[in-house]
Amino acid sequence: MASSLFMQFLDATIVTTALPYIGRSLNVPTSSLSLTVSIYFITMAIFIPLSGWIAKRIGKKNAWLIATLLFVLSSLGDALAPSFAVLLISRFVQGFAGSLMTPTARLIMLERTPSNQLLRMANYLVWPALIAPAIAPIIGGFFVKYLTWQWIFLINVPIGLLAILIGIKLVEKDLKKSKDKFDFIGFLEIAISSGFILIGAEIATYGRNFWPIAGLLVLLGLFMILVVGYHLSHVKTPLFDIKALKVSSFRIYQTGGTFLWLSVGALPYLLTVYLQTVFHWSALVAGYYVIFVFIGNIGIKPFTNVIIRSIKYKASLLIALFTVAISTAALAMIRPTTFGVIISGLAFISGCGRSLALTCYNAVTFSEIPIEERNSANTLSSVLQTMAQGLGVSLITVVVSALSSFFPENQSYEIGFAFLGILMLYPIIEVAIQPKNFGSSAL
Repeated sequence: MASSLFMQFLDATIVTTALPYIGRSLNVPTSSLSLTVSIYFITMAIFIPLSGWIAKRIGKKNAWLIATLLFVLSSLGDALAPSFAVLLISRFVQGFAGSLMTPTARLIMLERTPSNQLLRMANYLVWPALIAPAIAPIIGGFFVKYLTWQWIFLINVPIGLLAILIGIKLVEKDLKKSKDKFDFIGFLEIAISSGFILIGAEIATYGRNFWPIAGLLVLLGLFMILVVGYHLSHVKTPLFDIKALKVSSFRIYQTGGTFLWLSVGALPYLLTVYLQTVFHWSALVAGYYVIFVFIGNIGIKPFTNVIIRSIKYKASLLIALFTVAISTAALAMIRPTTFGVIISGLAFISGCGRSLALTCYNAVTFSEIPIEERNSANTLSSVLQTMAQGLGVSLITVVVSALSSFFPENQSYEIGFAFLGILMLYPIIEVAIQPKNFGSSAL
């Protein structure tokens, strides 16, 4: 399951490295290339709500196998696409496959894990989300420099096929399958809400002339969230149940955790672009520094369980979030003359904080949710997480673009790093007001 999650997270970020090469190869203007990324995230966000219903209808194992195979085939389609239009169609299919594959993989793990084992299992759930975005720039840089851009998609084929073969043998079939009526109205409302927000965020990156229409779409999307909430809480058979939001340990991941995901999605991208645009370093050299985020993710892993069991979840989360905030904001002070060890050190510390924070969040999130209710809770969590990932890059792009109207380019990026650090204030405050024994059921 973790290997399929890794494949999805890698594919969501690695493509940004190859966009200029894809543009030259397929004769696509630079202004249109971002569609390759945005169509993937928008499709995922729209169709994720279907995952819980499909998993109950045909069984989680069948749903995951079909989704993973479709992801592999669409990855092959991406690599072989003869034109940009075909590439976008293939990315749409890939986004749909990811929308079913990722939540179902998480659900297969969650429904087989008792609450007191969630901390241990959280490490397996977290590492794909942390490692893939961090190593994507250097892997992508290697592929486009020494091979071709098609390899950023072809890498999914062996990973996916191996995961399928192992999954066929190891994953148990579902004994019970549901015949619940499909909540089409709920799905349509969620699709409109997610689509408006993510499309608005994407349009905003095209420049200030598009900000009014982008802002209107985002506001309409936010309003639709209220409509969705009312519908899901009043319909007899909702697409997924939202009563898990009443549980504080689950709710704080959907609120404060979303801010963390915005930073997690945006920082590797911002640092990569900053080192290339302002420092004029190559994509491969920039990737070498960004990979230290990944090294930090891995480096802290042997100690996360020890830290959490020693000082408990509240203190661990506060330390992790402060670490992310300070190390991210400190990147605003680096210069081309800064010693490389300082840049890599800040990236490493940021990776450590992100890893510890997400391990805590993932362990606590479902600890008080009964196993029979984890399908709906997982679907809701996956929708918000995907939207936060998709919004992260768009948000920081708009922030830097807006700042560039008032400041030089280098200062705009520097304030962008400070902005990502400030985003951590909300989750810090939210965790600080939790009771001292917060998350004790997951220990």
